[in-house]
Amino acid sequence: MLSFMKTIAIIGPTASGKSDLALQIALKHNAYILSLDSLSIYKEIDIASAKPSQKELERVRHFGINVLSPNEHFSVATFIDLYHDAATQARLNDKNLIIVGGTGFYLKTLLNGLSEVPPISNTTRITSATIMMRPEKAYDMLYKVDQTYMKEIKPNDTYRIEKMLQLYLETDQTPTEWFKQHPPKPFIDNIKLFEIEIDRQTLRDRIKIRTVKMAAMGLIDEIARLEHKYTRYPNSMKAIGIIEVLDYLDGIVSKEEMIELIATHTGQLAKRQQTFNRNQFSDKKVLSVAMIEKEANKIFN
Repeated sequence: MLSFMKTIAIIGPTASGKSDLALQIALKHNAYILSLDSLSIYKEIDIASAKPSQKELERVRHFGINVLSPNEHFSVATFIDLYHDAATQARLNDKNLIIVGGTGFYLKTLLNGLSEVPPISNTTRITSATIMMRPEKAYDMLYKVDQTYMKEIKPNDTYRIEKMLQLYLETDQTPTEWFKQHPPKPFIDNIKLFEIEIDRQTLRDRIKIRTVKMAAMGLIDEIARLEHKYTRYPNSMKAIGIIEVLDYLDGIVSKEEMIELIATHTGQLAKRQQTFNRNQFSDKKVLSVAMIEKEANKIFN
């Protein structure tokens, strides 16, 4: 068993080469990989998620991939549990760990931690459910007692509104009061964070090439099968790369337009990811793929 498991995290926009880089480093340095991606976590969504191939998954053990069915719900707590599982298995099997942060919010939570929340009684759940029949009223009620916290929650974010409502009803404290008394505790210590440096044009080109490749691999057939099996209701069916195909299947756009829309929307997502990473991870190193490999060699050797 490793007395000290070494961990690094690699972030970057979609299509920047995170997964390929993580795989190469993992093979060289005896590591497992934890994927923090909100689409690769689903089984059966293989092409649309651009997850590693089955052959690649067999070469290095991955956590966070093919965990849930497309109609199952997950939250940040799911990825916290996946991290604990990955870290435990890595230590038991003398492995290091590489975290690949496709969705930066989940990595941010692992680094910053979550505040403890109290058990919610059945009485509170029933009361909350009754109030949440009119979510706008619930939001207004919470906003009046805790404008500071609630201004960070959108009025249509019913999931977070209900969680804060339950907290308020259970503790008789506003969210701000509760979280001040129960500060978050980080889940990860002593981690080196790297962001892949890539210029915009190169990234746009990579996104376009990947999108065309996905279409050629059978993206349309994959989405048609998923729709037939799970309908369009699950959140997973609203992801980029899926909604555009559904529009194609509905006859709204042509195949060429579908491919262009996927590439455009993916590019917009990549820009949002870069903005988030720039604003939320101040202690990262922004390096080329080759330089990240060199840094990983220093850390793991």
